[in-house]
Amino acid sequence: FDFAAIEKFGGADVAARFREALITGEKTTDDDAKVLEKALYEFCCSHGCINYAHWFFPMRYGSGATGMTAGLKHDCLIDADWGAPGIPGLKPMKTCMPRGRLFTGETDGSSFPNGGVRVTHQAAAFTSWDRGSPPFIYDGTCYIPCSFVSHYGLSLDDKTPLLRAQDAVNREGLRLLKNLGGYSDVKQIISYLGWEQEFHVVSKEAYLARPDLRACGRTLLGAPPNKGQQMDLNYFAAIPPCIKTCLDEVQLELLKIGCPLNVFHNEVSPGQHEICPFFTVTNISADLNQIAMQMCSDIGAKHGLVFLFHEKPYAGINGNGKHNNWSVGTDTGLNFFNPGKTEKQSELFAVALACLTYALNQHNTVIRNSVAHAGNDHRLGAQEAPPAIISLYPGTTFEAKVKEIIAGGPLAGYYSGGELLDAKCATLNDLERGLEDRNRTAPFPFCGNRFEFRAVGSSQNCSFPMAMVDTVFADGMRALSELMEGGASLRDACAQIFKENERVIFTGNGYSAEWPIEAEKRGLPNLKDAVAAAEAFDSDENKALFERMGVYSGEEVDARREVFLENYVSCLEIEASTLVEMIRTGVEPAMMADIAVYAAVDKSASVFTSRAAAYALVTTSTDELAAAIAGTPSSDVHATAIYCRDVLKPANAKVREATDAAEGLVKKTLWPFPNYTSCTLGHHFNQKKA
Repeated sequence: FDFAAIEKFGGADVAARFREALITGEKTTDDDAKVLEKALYEFCCSHGCINYAHWFFPMRYGSGATGMTAGLKHDCLIDADWGAPGIPGLKPMKTCMPRGRLFTGETDGSSFPNGGVRVTHQAAAFTSWDRGSPPFIYDGTCYIPCSFVSHYGLSLDDKTPLLRAQDAVNREGLRLLKNLGGYSDVKQIISYLGWEQEFHVVSKEAYLARPDLRACGRTLLGAPPNKGQQMDLNYFAAIPPCIKTCLDEVQLELLKIGCPLNVFHNEVSPGQHEICPFFTVTNISADLNQIAMQMCSDIGAKHGLVFLFHEKPYAGINGNGKHNNWSVGTDTGLNFFNPGKTEKQSELFAVALACLTYALNQHNTVIRNSVAHAGNDHRLGAQEAPPAIISLYPGTTFEAKVKEIIAGGPLAGYYSGGELLDAKCATLNDLERGLEDRNRTAPFPFCGNRFEFRAVGSSQNCSFPMAMVDTVFADGMRALSELMEGGASLRDACAQIFKENERVIFTGNGYSAEWPIEAEKRGLPNLKDAVAAAEAFDSDENKALFERMGVYSGEEVDARREVFLENYVSCLEIEASTLVEMIRTGVEPAMMADIAVYAAVDKSASVFTSRAAAYALVTTSTDELAAAIAGTPSSDVHATAIYCRDVLKPANAKVREATDAAEGLVKKTLWPFPNYTSCTLGHHFNQKKA
């Protein structure tokens, strides 16, 4: 239901006013709201759609999710004909969009994660259409993307802070361009996002046969396969036929709702793949990612497949990320992060980099927290994803430019495009390389015309990390504007910001053992796990940032931290109890059946004694885990999260180590769960017909 549809079903005047309101922030008038409601109803009718849903995004986090984490209920496009004769309650029904329901809905806020903001006897919460994100029709329902707030207007979701942060980018961006001069034609500053969604695929049969995948979204035990990803055979290889058929259908369905996939391919580890759409405005892109995850799950089910969005479905092979390619631009077509070919554009690029350098250095813990959750702890810093240390990679050439600016050099002089490379083949043209090399070890590298936030987890809603990125960047623009408004020249203000925040720039190998040591010398935070990140989130400094930018109140920051810790505890407690159940009801019976064969022959033989020792270790470590579960404190969620991290998680790992060793000894037909080879490769030739 985009501008073209609004114009078709509501008229050119309403469409023009609606478009202008998205730029100015003006509220939609009652008269125009009535027209838009009728227009959306007619749009739905033209597509055979009879239901609508306020589609919102609670603070659910994503660990273990097999689809979107959004909330919705299906309402029928029907209402009483209140103008018809008769007493209330006996009015005839008519098909329509019920008055006022396009823009506002009401539901129970206490049944969603809220950090104490809502309770059962004070539960009211409201959904409100994000006018900047077009409704779309999927599976017979019109999805209306919405914010979700409490009775008192406090955020209960991931979308509201993103919309506030986008407002901050617009406000501080216009302020900055006014201080720069020469941009009087710009009316709006826009945040853009292009996501790269990674996932693993497993057969329905293997998924249902593994309690850990069903309960946790990842395997809690599993010996490594003899052949994993050692030979680099999977990346960009031919997609298995059953997956290709499924992804073709995903691509078609996404195109119908205005989300054209321009890439899908095999990823690095066995059974792993990726889809990527075109760039669009950040709030729209984040919404499309959520429905794309749901479509993958729905369509996958038709093909006998399950999509795993957990950050680490399998130990020992690469996990899943969701790289967020982010940029900021103007309504006139300028991209802050495109160095361009002109002096003016090159200067704007340097200005934007100064603001970003300030943002990532001064608000380092905010960015770290935006990707912190139980699932991502298994991935960050594991030689497959960026480390937990947040740094900025602008490229080695621009790093030298930063030093030149600090030393008194001009802002301009760094331009797009690199040298031509001689391919040394008669049939190949010369290759124009990028100005900077690609750094896959950096959490925030420059990619030619954007920055790629590589640390985002696969199961996350893009809205929260992008809200944090937009917030800190807006504050960087504020800081630069204040220096200029205080009398500093643009060049000197940028030089000062670069000098004071240069420590966050790192162009080396983020996977190296030397980098954490160097980062500590620089004073950069190294919040190694999600609990440590959460502990830093609600600092007075961070609360001041959010209030200054209008993104969160102090109460909302505290609530977000509380929700995070509750989610972390739930994830680890579910994993621990699931693992104990798998051992008691599956692994131990298999081990007993296996060892009985050897016991009947010769208990002194090494084949018996080695198994007896290995199997006993499984049981004793599981006993320890069960005792640790029983000892979990419940009085304070922070203390419980620390206990889960420091006690339950190591106990889980100890059980896993013993069990994975036992898997290599138990007769294959006795082992109760599909092994890694079956999970990652077993579905490849199962051509399912939808």
